[in-house]
Amino acid sequence: MGRGAISIVRMSGQESLKIAKKVFSCQGQIEPRVLKLGYIDIGGGAREKCLLAYFKAPFSYTGEDMVEFQIHGGTHLTQKVLSLLLEKGAVMAGGGEFSKRAFENGKLSLDEAEAIVGEINAESESELRASLNVADGKLKKKIIKLQSDLTEEIARIEATLDYPEEDFEKSAKEAIFSSLENVRKEIDGFLVQAKNARFVKDGIFVAIVGAPNVGKSSLLNALIGEDKAIVTDIEGTTRDIIEERILYKGIKINFIDTAGIRDAKDKVEQIGIEKSKKSIESADVVLCVLDGTRKLKEEDKQILSLTKNAKTIVIVNKNDEKRVLEKQENEISISAKDEKGIELIKEQIYSLVIGEQVDFGKVFIINERQIEHLTEAQKIVEEIFVAKDESMDIIAMLIKNLWNALGKITGQCENEAIIDLIFSKFCLGK
Repeated sequence: MGRGAISIVRMSGQESLKIAKKVFSCQGQIEPRVLKLGYIDIGGGAREKCLLAYFKAPFSYTGEDMVEFQIHGGTHLTQKVLSLLLEKGAVMAGGGEFSKRAFENGKLSLDEAEAIVGEINAESESELRASLNVADGKLKKKIIKLQSDLTEEIARIEATLDYPEEDFEKSAKEAIFSSLENVRKEIDGFLVQAKNARFVKDGIFVAIVGAPNVGKSSLLNALIGEDKAIVTDIEGTTRDIIEERILYKGIKINFIDTAGIRDAKDKVEQIGIEKSKKSIESADVVLCVLDGTRKLKEEDKQILSLTKNAKTIVIVNKNDEKRVLEKQENEISISAKDEKGIELIKEQIYSLVIGEQVDFGKVFIINERQIEHLTEAQKIVEEIFVAKDESMDIIAMLIKNLWNALGKITGQCENEAIIDLIFSKFCLGK
């Protein structure tokens, strides 16, 4: 429910059109896939002028008869129309029930259904693109191809079991494991992409660290384009971490402005400094900020030491003033005050983490359930290779397990499909 220009009230099921005709009137006949302008009688002599769309099974989202009313988007009006349809015999849909019916009627695979939710919840261009690729059926096609290859290998095994007098088990095994090697590479590739695609879903976490008063808060404000962090000449102003987010090239970058690291006596500031140190450990990238108008202090050296094992970009701030600090390795010289060099920092963060790791033209998986089943499939593949010298029936059983593990991603995991394909593809002249 919500206020807007248009609200859609949707029904699915064999009684949809029958119930719709009880409340809707228009000139001429209601035809499938034709928008009809008409009225809904909402009681008390009042009528709502609206559009009706009718989709006849199986040519609809759910695969059933469907009716959609496009009415004006007031909350009360929508509730009124909904209540009216319930009075005439409709029942309230459960959460996700339209997509569930689409899956049950073969209009949608599980991965495509999950991708629709991903589209709705996407918070960045890259996250949306990942969901659109899966919703478009690209993942399903790849999984079905892998299952098809496995089915052929199961059929090959069945042939050796049916004709034990024929001495082709050795050559059959070679062909089977050659095919399985390709399956393994595909699954490994999916999981490598999934690992890299964590940044697509969660974004890149960047910790801004440095000694007090080097310009960390000014840098954060320049990076996000807003004055969110307090900037003063007083040391220790930032006593807790401040988190802000931007979008860069379709990727979320989550900036964490931390408390200045030094030997502090104030207990509250000490807690903030400990959080800063933990941020270094958990961040994908660390921006180590130095003051270009002074030489390295002991606390600067300590911070550089803390960040040596992290992906670190050294930021030399205050290049609008006379420089005193010696040249640093792989530094970016900026002025947070004048916002000079800020875009270069964003590009460097992106290149360090994303670089060539994520190919946005490929299908990459960001759904945890799908990753879980791919990991399961990967383990089964390794089991099969360990069992290479075992009997054919054991190998066949493991391949069937692999087939089902992959099928859990799309919802296609019935063993009957394997049996059907065995008989249709491997006729041995019986």
